Amino acid sequence: MQRPILTVSEVNKYIKDILSNNIILSNVLIRGEISNFKNHYSGHMYFTLKDETSTLRCVMFKSACESLKFEPQDGMKVILSGRVSVYERDGNYQLYVDEMQPDGLGALHLAFEQLKNKLENEGLFDQARKKRIPILPKTIGIITSPTGAAIRDILNILSRRFYNIKVIIYPVLVQGDGAKEQIAKAIENFNELGNIDVLIIGRGGGSIEELWAFNEEIVARSISNSKIPIISAVGHETDFTIADFVADLRAPTPSAAAELVVPNRIDIETTLSSFYSRLNYATDNILSKKRSNFDKLQSFIYVNRPIDKIYQYRIRLDSLNKDMLKDIRHMMKNSNLNLRQLIGKLCSLNPLEVLKRGYCVSSINGKALRSVNEVKVGDELKVQYIDGFISCKVNNNQGEIL
Repeated sequence: MQRPILTVSEVNKYIKDILSNNIILSNVLIRGEISNFKNHYSGHMYFTLKDETSTLRCVMFKSACESLKFEPQDGMKVILSGRVSVYERDGNYQLYVDEMQPDGLGALHLAFEQLKNKLENEGLFDQARKKRIPILPKTIGIITSPTGAAIRDILNILSRRFYNIKVIIYPVLVQGDGAKEQIAKAIENFNELGNIDVLIIGRGGGSIEELWAFNEEIVARSISNSKIPIISAVGHETDFTIADFVADLRAPTPSAAAELVVPNRIDIETTLSSFYSRLNYATDNILSKKRSNFDKLQSFIYVNRPIDKIYQYRIRLDSLNKDMLKDIRHMMKNSNLNLRQLIGKLCSLNPLEVLKRGYCVSSINGKALRSVNEVKVGDELKVQYIDGFISCKVNNNQGEIL
């Protein structure tokens, strides 16, 4: 039986189909260390994953990178989730990364530490920057969810401890998309209002994901820039957020914030603790079921990837763009060389360059003379030198070469 003769493209496509249909390689978890990391201007990330003896090329497209909460770096140990496939043009196999998490430390915990160190180095946590909380404020601004347990607790304690204090509530999202922008805008608007003595920002307890809006840089800088003293009251006593470190005062809970902002506070944290625990338990159960359903759907998607071609074209586009820039630089280099050569030739043909070497040009009535036969005795000539001209009269015209 004669063996078929395949093209290079056919071989690469055949290998790619084998890898794509492999149940393990289509949804694989890989542990390793990042090296040769490059964050491309297109939003894609290119890097190598290595261990003690081997390396694996990886690409993480912009759509997947947008969900990252931390900044990957060379030398960082990570666990990657994705699929192994072939980049058909080059015949190289690589890992297409869908998710990345630090090995040994959660992504959100790492992002938390990265931002915490950055702001601490800038001095945003310094005690010297913190403003004094007024002993008895007349007007209190509250930034939180209008339907959450936190606002009910704060209002209840404030009304019981100091019934005639004016309270202004600014309703915002406290988790999910848009929460960080709403919280930052609320702080800005309260500062523009100008008649607020102190602000309380916060929400009830939850997982690190649910509290993440208070770990965002935009919220931290809004707190730092506020002229109004701010009490951060996010989560439980054991929950710490970036907002807590930047705020002028941290309250372990929203209830404690209400107790701290007015005198004669009442201890109700024990009563709230049970409620928060039940809420967290119910929330965790719901999230667990949602995650299970999500994992099932994700496994199905990994096996059937209809957008492989799009990924291939994205990499091809990056490669073509790189080649185009290289060709442009080469053309500009050749053009500059040709220009310098033309300038040299032009200078050599310049009649002024001839005059500089001691030659001169004779003319009658503006017409340059090429032969003695064009001159008669008695003619008046104009002789041009490099630095001027002289006039002379012809006394002899014998056509002799001196």
